[in-house]
Amino acid sequence: MKAKIAVLAGDGVGREIVPEAVKVLQAIGEKYQHTFEFTSADIGGQAIDKVGVPLPQETLALAKQSDAVLLGAVGGPKWEGLEYSLRPERALLGIREALGLYANLRPAKVYPNLVDASTLKREVIEGIDILVVRELTGGIYFGKPKGIEKLPNGEERGVNTEVYTTEEIRRIGKVAFEAARKRRKKVTSVDKANVLESSELWRRVMIEVQKSYPDVELHHIYVDNAAMQLVRNPRQFDVMVCNNIFGDILSDEAAMLTGSIGMLPSASIGAKVGLFEPIHGSAPDIAGKNIANPIATIASAGMMLSYAFKLEKEAEAIEQAIVKTLDMGYRTKDIQGPDTRVVGTTEMGDAILRNLN
Repeated sequence: MKAKIAVLAGDGVGREIVPEAVKVLQAIGEKYQHTFEFTSADIGGQAIDKVGVPLPQETLALAKQSDAVLLGAVGGPKWEGLEYSLRPERALLGIREALGLYANLRPAKVYPNLVDASTLKREVIEGIDILVVRELTGGIYFGKPKGIEKLPNGEERGVNTEVYTTEEIRRIGKVAFEAARKRRKKVTSVDKANVLESSELWRRVMIEVQKSYPDVELHHIYVDNAAMQLVRNPRQFDVMVCNNIFGDILSDEAAMLTGSIGMLPSASIGAKVGLFEPIHGSAPDIAGKNIANPIATIASAGMMLSYAFKLEKEAEAIEQAIVKTLDMGYRTKDIQGPDTRVVGTTEMGDAILRNLN
């Protein structure tokens, strides 16, 4: 097959980890006789420095014309003083909205030989395999009215609106149930239906969607209890489906069960073009030092093969290469342990490349 991939390395460690994922994709292409065409563009702080905006029209046009987007990370202290609408992070919201990426899939899986890297006890997190499905283009991040206004008494009032339509809830529900069918056939819907009307609608729509998936169990949980249960007994979860803000928070919590945020990939999917990125940030404190963990980005490339191109065998080859590399004792600094071989970003990428079968 032939595919066009937009490569948006972004800021900080993004410029180090994305090339490692590109190397792996190139090797997959050669091994399985696929042609991947890579085109790079600026996003985030790099774009601000060059053209004054975090998401240039040229970058957005490239993304729309591609078959998939590989993204590194955006942001850093350098741009924190900018007006809110011009900060690097606005590029993420903008590209998700423009591409119609309404579903974010974030797996949290513990590799057997990294169990002891977690801050939780082995018996709590051993064997966890959770997929958080987060609604990405609705809810409080996009709802209106929003903003900060001056009050007559001189104080200020900040407003953000949590809003969802039936269709927005229905389509993210379908993504969750379809994913559960390929896993352990259990969906846990996270809401706050006891106090929020938007969550009351969310729960009602999820119940309706489940009728089309009689083979999949549906459970409901309040978001505060979900946060507690992720730490207390994470193995009870298979697929968790959440609104935008709940999913934002809980997916990070689920990620840290695994021991390192540098290990976990994500996929944002919608109507056509999918976006694939590690869940961590730009980590400016370690940028340029060749110590960032590229595994999450390489695994995101694996998710691209699976979700964007339906190349399951190739995606599995990347997953097995990561496992084999870890089994051989290779570790970046964030996941190092006793009797392990600590290597840099490029060395880890090269090791995974050698283990591709």
